[in-house]
Amino acid sequence: MEELANRETFRQYMFFWVGQLFSLLGSMVVFFVLMYWIALIYDNAMISAFAFFLYITVMTISLPLAGVVADRINRKLLIIVADSSQAFITFGLILFFQFGVTNIWIVYIFLSLRSVCQAFHAPTVNAIIPTMVPKDKLSRINGVNFLFTGVVQLIAPFLAALLLVFLSVSMIFWADILTFFVAMVPLLLISIPSVNHINQSKEKVEKSSFIKEFRLGFKTLKLIPGVIILLILAMILNFLIRPLNSLMALFILNFHGGVAIHLAIAQMTFTGGLIVGALFTSVKKNWNNKIKAIFIALGLAMIGYLIFALAPPGQYYILAIGGIVLGFNLPIVNSLAQTYMQTAVPPEKLGRVGSIDNALSSAMSPIGSILSGPLALIFGIQGLFILCSVIGILSTIGFWSFTGIRKVDLDSKTTLEEINEKIESISI
Repeated sequence: MEELANRETFRQYMFFWVGQLFSLLGSMVVFFVLMYWIALIYDNAMISAFAFFLYITVMTISLPLAGVVADRINRKLLIIVADSSQAFITFGLILFFQFGVTNIWIVYIFLSLRSVCQAFHAPTVNAIIPTMVPKDKLSRINGVNFLFTGVVQLIAPFLAALLLVFLSVSMIFWADILTFFVAMVPLLLISIPSVNHINQSKEKVEKSSFIKEFRLGFKTLKLIPGVIILLILAMILNFLIRPLNSLMALFILNFHGGVAIHLAIAQMTFTGGLIVGALFTSVKKNWNNKIKAIFIALGLAMIGYLIFALAPPGQYYILAIGGIVLGFNLPIVNSLAQTYMQTAVPPEKLGRVGSIDNALSSAMSPIGSILSGPLALIFGIQGLFILCSVIGILSTIGFWSFTGIRKVDLDSKTTLEEINEKIESISI
């Protein structure tokens, strides 16, 4: 990892990263507008939940394949293809809206296609970080990444809500295409290091099948202490938090009697907490006990979820408090877990391992999305949010108390060296 990353590659990565932030902004604006359009036009919890179900399901299915591809072919080319495909798909959606032939099934199809592009884009971008960023800067860069990603997520809902006042839905979709071109400029100008030369073993000589490489990634994942337990907990919590994502628009529009700007404000308060949490993560140099920090942050995040759920109709300040608490703690969890993964896994295996990690973490999300609709009809949206947050708090406490995860040391250099040696020794 240190052989690849140096000052020049770091400078190029930062140039590339700025372009990706613009691309993220366009994507977030389009996604906000699509979910608002679905909630406004159809006013149905089942329809809104199914939109998230399709998006997450397609991404979860695509991620393992995407990770293997990210480790086998030119990563720069893969990012270009993924970004270009998403821009082309958005252009097709613009045409459907422009000519007035749009219905919910067309939107579902386009959401699914965009999800495939995201599935190939995300693990590829994450996999190049340790090849371009020096090891001693990984933790801070991950924190900075979450910080500015949070800034973009803060701006996007407000920008989308503002644009909805003046522009049609089809015109707003052009934001995705414009930001695509902005992101493409640095991508075309930089050079992304190849990791193919790192491993000269039979993995390079033999063209392994996708299934064998997937198995290699999974075997690698199992060698990292504590990861399986964290994955199981992540699956549970992703299932529980999915109703909040799926039904947010209906919760604000119907239960709280809000409009587009209120939905934007609710999302912006969450993102505001995300930004502060990411800033805290990026400036904090040392974490004495990463596992303990992760679990404390998870517990506080679920408490924020509960506060958000308990807000009475129209009490947006309580929503804001809950959103800030929830948002603040997520970058801590994600940054520490991602830094550990990037440090423990060799760069030539990071694409497939990272994608398998993401796929397994998100495996329960599609079920959570599809069940959000019927469960909301049974418990009500607020009741469902309260139930999920309480279960999340109890799950976090239970895993910490009864699984032995608290004994795992993520901070030991000896442990990391032993993990690297074991990973290097495994074969397909």
